[in-house]
Amino acid sequence: MCRSLLGLRALTLTASLLAGSTAALGQDQKPTEEDHGQHQQQPGNDPQNHSQHDMSKMAGMDHSAMGHSGMNSSGMFLMNESSGTGFQPAAWPMPMLMTRAGEWHLMWMGQAFIVDTQQSGPRGGDKLYSVNWGMLGAVHKLGRGSFMLRSMLSLEPATVTDRRYPLLFQTGETAYGTPLVDAQHPHDFVMELSVQYAHPLGEKGTWNVYYAPVGNPALGPVAFPHRASALELPQAAIGHHWQDSTHIANNVLTGGVTYGKVRLEASGFHGREPNEARWNIDGGAMNSWSSRLSFFPSKNWAAQVSVGRLQDPESPHAGSIVRTTASVEYIKPTAGKNWWATSFVWGQNYKLDEKRRTNAVLAETVVPFSRKNFVTGRFEWSQRDELFEYNHELGEQVTRATGQHAFNVTAYTAGYTRDIGTFRNLQAGVGANVTAYGIDAALKPFYGDRPWGVNVFLRFRLKPGA
Repeated sequence: MCRSLLGLRALTLTASLLAGSTAALGQDQKPTEEDHGQHQQQPGNDPQNHSQHDMSKMAGMDHSAMGHSGMNSSGMFLMNESSGTGFQPAAWPMPMLMTRAGEWHLMWMGQAFIVDTQQSGPRGGDKLYSVNWGMLGAVHKLGRGSFMLRSMLSLEPATVTDRRYPLLFQTGETAYGTPLVDAQHPHDFVMELSVQYAHPLGEKGTWNVYYAPVGNPALGPVAFPHRASALELPQAAIGHHWQDSTHIANNVLTGGVTYGKVRLEASGFHGREPNEARWNIDGGAMNSWSSRLSFFPSKNWAAQVSVGRLQDPESPHAGSIVRTTASVEYIKPTAGKNWWATSFVWGQNYKLDEKRRTNAVLAETVVPFSRKNFVTGRFEWSQRDELFEYNHELGEQVTRATGQHAFNVTAYTAGYTRDIGTFRNLQAGVGANVTAYGIDAALKPFYGDRPWGVNVFLRFRLKPGA
């Protein structure tokens, strides 16, 4: 009964997040709603945009295909961003709804999962919960450039009860003052609140500046909740805190220059990860930095390398880290405004106080079969060094017995999703995935010989109509 009530609560709150957006969009389903990347722009609509034909090639972004009359190239540059100032390949038919409010161009995105999970073994668990997010961006011309206001909200503080959901071998952040181990934290209610300005730079370039009380600095790939290859996987990647955990950071300032197919960015931000007060906006000094170099060889490919120094990211213990990441992403559009997407991600944390490095590697893909069927896969290998953070004495015993500070964990995930219907612009799907783990022998007394996890879910997503 308790699980049923929690599930009903999660379903109600999650549905409200997307239903509100769908209702608002339903009032404006005229030609102003356009599919991001489906219509052809009429040239010459903006006399100020003297470099539009060259800007369409900038950073591999297919600006000429966005089809929103009255928007200059800087506005289209901003519309192509996925999370913070991060880009995915231009070929992605981004599930974005676009409307107009006077001179403002609005973009709406959102996704929610209702998930029933079962994680095996003595350190596993089961739970019914929801992960979700909704985003609204508003772009307006300002001179030859454009600026964008963007907000991203999540109801996870309410739909992920007990401040966590079970996920074997996951670590990072806290719940009730205790470090989370074998569990994933919910995201903050305010995932992003930002303002950004972009301006042409010659005939092939753009410069931009971004500030966010809550936002995403230039470090790592596009984070897993927004990555095209992960959109049919409700659970977090277990390498999240090596690869893209800074997607919710505070006091973020980023400057970037894009020229041709190359983009260079630098950020300052507060390095501490979000605290347990998920409904508020945290603050903090700009005490950390990062830099990212991105390359877009064609509209189907995007690659990045980045490095950052994070000041005391984890609240349970002091200690700064240097994080280095690299990633490659490939996207190919398919029928029904779907896509085949594949990502390869590597992340490394170097703990300055301990002078130790740990690594995490990910490969994931989503492959559509026909218009309604999707097969997903994710492979991860990581070196886990915080599996005993909840009990330091036990951790020291294991380290003395094994001589290891970190333990190898490999995760193999396979899944399937079936689209089951669409109401206006709200698309529903049902799916499941299974994860099998390969682990060091030293971990088997704590996790069992063959740990596994299963997730069964309903998925809802805002998506343009056919």
